[in-house]
Amino acid sequence: MYNSGTAIFLAVVLTSLVFVGTGTNPKVITQALADTWRQLRFAILTVVLIIGLAYLFNYSGMAYTLGLAISKVGAIFPFFAVFLGWIGVFLSGSDTSSNALFGNLQVVAAKQLHLSPVLMAATNSSGGVMGKMVSPQNVTTGVSTSTLVGKEGLIVARIFKHSIFLAVLLGLLVMAQQYLIPWIIPH
Repeated sequence: MYNSGTAIFLAVVLTSLVFVGTGTNPKVITQALADTWRQLRFAILTVVLIIGLAYLFNYSGMAYTLGLAISKVGAIFPFFAVFLGWIGVFLSGSDTSSNALFGNLQVVAAKQLHLSPVLMAATNSSGGVMGKMVSPQNVTTGVSTSTLVGKEGLIVARIFKHSIFLAVLLGLLVMAQQYLIPWIIPH
């Protein structure tokens, strides 16, 4: 049970058994599962593919190899670590997916440079938050509940500079944490 999907599957099975045991018609459960699948099938497919890619990326050694390569940027790596998280969330729309894809890479690079792996892993997640505001997936979801449907490009164009500005500020903060106030980083 190393995967959250297994826990969710077991929860569905156990909950279904409890409901059937208390007299609920199994057809109700089957219909609920079918409705859920219809509503979420594309989101489920996206998550499965990204997590699958992350497993491939990590278990094939690609994350380790790229972590070694990216560590060549040297002492300025903490600044650029923010942008790895930013790119991951911009592309996938999910901080969790970005962490699954780039978390090990960040840790490998940090260890190569004798930096804090905890800070670099946290930086990946924090950088992802800066990228989330311009992620096409998130912008589309946000405007779908407003009168701005069809204006996603305009919205991204207006907030893109804010996203980059905040990522740069975060990069400077991470540099300060790593080099000026390292005692603040948990071990």
